[in-house]
Amino acid sequence: MFTVGVITASDKGAAGTRIDESGPAIESFMDQLGGIVKQYTVVPDERKALANEMIRMCDDECLDLVITTGGTGFSKRDVTPEATMDIIQRVIPGFTELIRMKSFEKNPRSVLSRAVSGIRGQTIVINLPGSPRGVVEALDIIKPSLLHGVEILKGTASECGHSHQ
Repeated sequence: MFTVGVITASDKGAAGTRIDESGPAIESFMDQLGGIVKQYTVVPDERKALANEMIRMCDDECLDLVITTGGTGFSKRDVTPEATMDIIQRVIPGFTELIRMKSFEKNPRSVLSRAVSGIRGQTIVINLPGSPRGVVEALDIIKPSLLHGVEILKGTASECGHSHQ
């Protein structure tokens, strides 16, 4: 069991003119994985607002995992990776590298993602795409490693050197 925060980066979602479908898709996936979504919010595509919300979830709420959805593309308003880099203390390149690589097999445009992942204190922070399909595919790709990463940070993991099949 682990705790999760979900942040959707969306100007239209924050203004109430678009229904967020990606956040609920993440929540449903986490339910199946044994994660409990304790926090969920929709924030405008603003670097400071996104960073502040990530800091709150990591530092104040002490969540094990914070997942963002949206704001990772090439648009001027896409600033989620920059906000994430502002707050993380260590980078986890493997999650986002693997997501881009595996997603490319289904969608060549997935390499246009600028998503990043990292650690702040005892929390893993991962940027995911803004579509429901994209978040589910991405989470499915990193699922085995994600659970172990959470366990390592929580101090509940066994040795990493065991063989995996």
